[in-house]
Amino acid sequence: MIESGILLAGIETAASSGETFEVIAPATEAVIGKVGRGSAADIDAAVLAAREGFAEWSGLAPKDREAALLRAADIMAAEGESRYLDLLIDESGSTINKARFEINYTVDLLRTAAGEARRLYAETFPNDNPQRMSMVVRQPLGVVAIVSPYNAPLALLTKMAGFAVAAGNALVIKPSEETPLIALEFGKLLVEAGVPAHAINVIPGFGAECGGPLVEHPGIDGIAMTGSTETGKRIGAQGMQRMLRMQLELGGKSALLVLEDFEPAKAAAIAAAGMFNHAGQICMANSRVLVEQGIYAAFCDELKSACEKLPLGDQRDTATAYGPLINRRALEKIQSHQREALDKGATLLTGGDIHGGLVYQPTVLLDTPRDCQAWCRETFAPLMNVVAVADLDEAIAVANDSEYGLSAGVLTYNVQRGLKAARAIHSGSVHIGMHPFQSNALAPIGGFGLSGIGRSGGQYSTEEFTELKWISFELGD
Repeated sequence: MIESGILLAGIETAASSGETFEVIAPATEAVIGKVGRGSAADIDAAVLAAREGFAEWSGLAPKDREAALLRAADIMAAEGESRYLDLLIDESGSTINKARFEINYTVDLLRTAAGEARRLYAETFPNDNPQRMSMVVRQPLGVVAIVSPYNAPLALLTKMAGFAVAAGNALVIKPSEETPLIALEFGKLLVEAGVPAHAINVIPGFGAECGGPLVEHPGIDGIAMTGSTETGKRIGAQGMQRMLRMQLELGGKSALLVLEDFEPAKAAAIAAAGMFNHAGQICMANSRVLVEQGIYAAFCDELKSACEKLPLGDQRDTATAYGPLINRRALEKIQSHQREALDKGATLLTGGDIHGGLVYQPTVLLDTPRDCQAWCRETFAPLMNVVAVADLDEAIAVANDSEYGLSAGVLTYNVQRGLKAARAIHSGSVHIGMHPFQSNALAPIGGFGLSGIGRSGGQYSTEEFTELKWISFELGD
């Protein structure tokens, strides 16, 4: 069993209260570790340390920040599997394939963030008075609070932390209480790579006693959070009390449009991959699939076959499609959403039961009524809804009939129809010929509506963590 504390000013220490909490492996529901239980007092100490770290880190040359992040990437590339593979499998319920993807993607994110340290571009612009000059500069925010999720606890933490650090900010990280061990190990990595110790603080804990004091702390200059829309609303309301800069990547109810020129078997395979990766615990998962009537029956037949062939078993077996849900609450949620939809008239195509432990079968509902939780709210579990649509216009209308707008996919070989859909769908990204679960270290990931505020990735992340300042000066005597 792993025993850890909190990471304060880059050094592991006990929480101020001396209290700890248990870390549970979702596959076995056994205790695999204990970490310090952070409180408001620990947040105070972390913010104070981060302010000191910010003064040092922001004063370094861009090449020095770049070098530290490149060292972090090199360490991750060389030691990522030995440090993180078992943690990702045991703590977050990842399969070995998903864990390796996360590690490799983290390397890519760190290297991309390193380059961004040199690209904090701004501009000059003409002043109406010819005896004056105007310029715009970018400056780091200061201390950024990061609230990270459990579903991709290494990659998504890196995406928020890496670009904030590249811009010259210091960090106080509050990881999900489900996956604190990964966050603590990541904090140690940044310090080992050369980020000033005081600039990196990781305080595990729970929302009311740790997360709340963090986002409300007067020493915080910005907030980055990835997680549920409900949590994002609370954090957003708290952050707006001081008009903080916020980057909130929240939930989704992503649509996949399957147009009639696409092969049903191939479409079914893409839909299954886009939904059942990591047991549907992906905010971009295509939980709503809209199929043109002409291929609807064939698609459903192929989808049923594809789902029932997905192997569920040992997370360390590369053939395993996905592992367990994160906890019992997640299991109860999918069961509740499924039960309501069936009671209101949906049809169960396949799945619908526990495979074992917290592993739930790949489940598909047909003709889910649009007032059901399964249709209009994020289930965050392996539950897909499939409906037939008459044509592309109806598919677009149904796709847009949602309070979310994170990502979408359009399966078609017709460029005109694909681009028409891409322009008309209200979401932060649209992928033609692919499912909605796509990511790229340079891409602006984020959504419309209840899917969040701001964008993460590449220059878009770096700019989110800076303030623009206009400077003008008199040229005359």
